[in-house]
Amino acid sequence: MLGTDLDADEFRAMIRGFLRAAPRPTGLRNYGPTPTADDVEPGRIWHKYLLEHGYACLHWPVVHGGSDAPVLAQAIFAEECAYADVPRQLAMTGIDLVGPVLIEYGSTEQQARYLEPLRTGDHIWTQLFSEPGAGSDLAAVRTKAAQTSNGWRVDGQKVWSSGAISAKYGLLLARTGTESHRGLSMFIVPMAAEGVRVEPIVQIDGESKFNEVFLDGVELAADALIGKIGQGWNIAMLTLGRERLTLGTQAVGMFKRHERMVDAACSRGRLDPVLARSMTRIWARMWLLRFTWQRAVADGDLSSPAFSVLKLMTSETDRDLGDLATDVLGTDVCTDPSTEQDGAELVHAMLVGRAQTILGGTSEIQRNILGERVLKLPKEPR
Repeated sequence: MLGTDLDADEFRAMIRGFLRAAPRPTGLRNYGPTPTADDVEPGRIWHKYLLEHGYACLHWPVVHGGSDAPVLAQAIFAEECAYADVPRQLAMTGIDLVGPVLIEYGSTEQQARYLEPLRTGDHIWTQLFSEPGAGSDLAAVRTKAAQTSNGWRVDGQKVWSSGAISAKYGLLLARTGTESHRGLSMFIVPMAAEGVRVEPIVQIDGESKFNEVFLDGVELAADALIGKIGQGWNIAMLTLGRERLTLGTQAVGMFKRHERMVDAACSRGRLDPVLARSMTRIWARMWLLRFTWQRAVADGDLSSPAFSVLKLMTSETDRDLGDLATDVLGTDVCTDPSTEQDGAELVHAMLVGRAQTILGGTSEIQRNILGERVLKLPKEPR
């Protein structure tokens, strides 16, 4: 178990040495928080290797197979995985979001049934929260769960569900009452249940990590409910914020892309004073973000307003860095990002960088949070 007296430098050196020596499964790549269908098998092998050496589910309590690691240790491990260019686990949704929900709100039976295969990487989960009319505004969820004599009947539609095509189960936020927040409840949905249909969404970068999920008269048992009726909003809030720990890994990725962009600009003879100035400015922003993240993580408080600032500024810095690909590549920016052509990696970074300001809470939502909850400004008219 990792204690609060953790020596950060010693722990970092240990993790770095472990990852450097670790064997890489064939086909493994750093796919980020969500594997594509092709990433699942090598990702699962890698996850089991981490598990075997005690580096899976670091934040879980020891009684559930974790290490009860402090925030700093979790952050260092995530950052070192980014440096090593490997995923830190099979998938984020199950380990980081569903696990803590079941540990906090799940029944003894639910914990016994779902936690272990989740911890070992045998089961992938997806998050069924966002809807076509309720993306960042979860209180507007319309998918309905109606009680029946045997349990629940679910009807509705979800969208942007990460990894749903490969998932065994889904964590579903559905409406069980008319009240905005208190009318929401949380359920476990077997993705192979009759009435569940998953349609992959092809992204602008050519990948299909997101999906639409249609729920047409899906019958759930009574024990599919997590917690109590009407606790869905509180449970959903527990799932938010775990991604804050990965902001440091995003910064690592930006530094790597910045270096590649400079190399590409030099090799193409495009690093003129104007582009060099832009590169220098964004480099300085990246270092400021990194130092802010280190201070926030050292404090160990995931509810700190610093993380809302970091989410906003990291997303927009990542977008701006990606946009520099147009200046670096010129007309080659039209390269297909899914190919092995020169410049394709930078084109991919440009396309994905734009998405960073949307996923995990849009920049507009982050500004509302900072204005209303941190600066105590008057609420936006709704």
